[in-house]
Amino acid sequence: MSSNQSRRTRAQESRAAIQRLYIAMRHLFIRGSYKPLGMSGDAIIQALRTLQPEIYGAINDPERVELKGLLYIFQRLPRGIEECRYIRLISREGFEDSTFTPIVPSKRRRNSYRIDEEQMFIEMTRGRSDIYDILTHLTFMYIESEKIRRNSLDYKGRKRRDWEMLENIIAYEQTGEEFDREVACTYLSTLLGRTYDDTEAAAAEFAAASGDVNSLFHITYWLGKRSMEEEQEDRDREINFSSALREKIGHHTYGERWATNIKRFLHKKKWINRPLHIISANPHSVMNSLYGFAGVEETDAENLEDLARKLSVKSTLRKEVERYALENGMYTLHDNSGSNISVQIVDTAQLNLSTLPAELEWDETYIKEEKPIIFVMDYAFGEQAFETMDELLKPYDWKDKKIPLNVQSVSIMGKAGILKGGKGDIMVANAHIFEGTADNYPFNNNLTKADFEGHGLGVYEGPMVTVMGTSLQNKDILQYFLHSSWQAVGLEMEGAHYQKAIQAASKIRNSISPDVRVSYAYYASDNPLETGATLASGALGLDGVKPTYLVTVKILNKILTNA
Repeated sequence: MSSNQSRRTRAQESRAAIQRLYIAMRHLFIRGSYKPLGMSGDAIIQALRTLQPEIYGAINDPERVELKGLLYIFQRLPRGIEECRYIRLISREGFEDSTFTPIVPSKRRRNSYRIDEEQMFIEMTRGRSDIYDILTHLTFMYIESEKIRRNSLDYKGRKRRDWEMLENIIAYEQTGEEFDREVACTYLSTLLGRTYDDTEAAAAEFAAASGDVNSLFHITYWLGKRSMEEEQEDRDREINFSSALREKIGHHTYGERWATNIKRFLHKKKWINRPLHIISANPHSVMNSLYGFAGVEETDAENLEDLARKLSVKSTLRKEVERYALENGMYTLHDNSGSNISVQIVDTAQLNLSTLPAELEWDETYIKEEKPIIFVMDYAFGEQAFETMDELLKPYDWKDKKIPLNVQSVSIMGKAGILKGGKGDIMVANAHIFEGTADNYPFNNNLTKADFEGHGLGVYEGPMVTVMGTSLQNKDILQYFLHSSWQAVGLEMEGAHYQKAIQAASKIRNSISPDVRVSYAYYASDNPLETGATLASGALGLDGVKPTYLVTVKILNKILTNA
């Protein structure tokens, strides 16, 4: 069998495994509860093992614990979840008004509540993608916990000395006493099935993320402890879904509230008939591009990229820019809908054009006469992109009237995995391929490859694959999309969902103009085909400044010149 045939066969197996995962998850969601290490949970475990996602590294090694994968998931799960036997996924059910302190992971905006020593409630308000994402992470966590248990017991089921030493270390941590970290890492390396070097480096990475996660010692102990209790004392771990969550999912409950709040604001300001330009992007790059130089009183920055780097490392400067922006035409709408998508609205009529950076282009006549509004929404998550965009593009219901929005453009700046280049490069989409479905969305992109050339970054143009979950991709699937006739350049989670909503609004519902301009450009946050360059390897950091602001500037130039 040729290598292409074997790769294709492996890709087919992987895609089938993804389908089995989602079928199993949907079944368990409808059922209402399951035990992750029971027969029902085993279906998810086996599908995940078959898939072997790149982000979960050594998931199939029976002894070696995947440390980078663990750090990745714990930065996206509520702190302390490793201690909990019971995890309950809920909708927004009133806990925001309770005395429980919300736990919000920095890498995933979800409110979670520690109910007692053994139970965690986690709000799911961002749609099915959010539920699939967290169930995948939890399954991986349970797989690794079983490895720790096996490494901690001898062949007779007795605790090894290394485990007993870890118990002492945890006691020191709890009381704040000092302990020898090198000796502690030596014990820990046995329990993790890793070398001392690997363990010491991982312990340092967990410590550096201490605001988000507990120490590697703490996490290893609790994962192993809960696994031992389930194996030896029949104290099973359980995941369940509230009835309110099962009832609300898929009904656009939070997206409708979110969009209504925005349209109510526009109507109240008498802006609802003005030209509207929608941008999906991070909440700072548009603000900094429009207000950065005017907002910072003293700066030696030579250009926008230089200023952006200074703003990235100095919070006081960022606050100066935000304060100036809020006084000069930018409005922040605080989310109370449960969608967890923040919003900025810019009245371009209030912009001081003379303070805009040299990188920006604008048509002064268009801005003065038409007074366009720039609407910036933070990143949606997976299927939530359809829910929010679909609701946003509907007319505003006011006193038995339907007032359509004057949408002139929709621009999507996203982070994505790249298949041809490296971290920080640019991808310009000409179609979205929705993985696992027959849905494909070709479109005319208002941005082109030529817009980004000559700036020292790799630029790739072609189809983007919209995947059900970035954490579920492996090299076989991605190689197939890269080398087959699809010729895809990258993968992301929202593009097809956005385009589905835009096409429905402009070509079927006629709620916005059929001539609405769409722009899609992505910068590479990772390369899942390159060892050590997956999402688990960490964020771009300052290396992300150049591509982020290059895409932002190109989008703003199209808007401000009405091109």
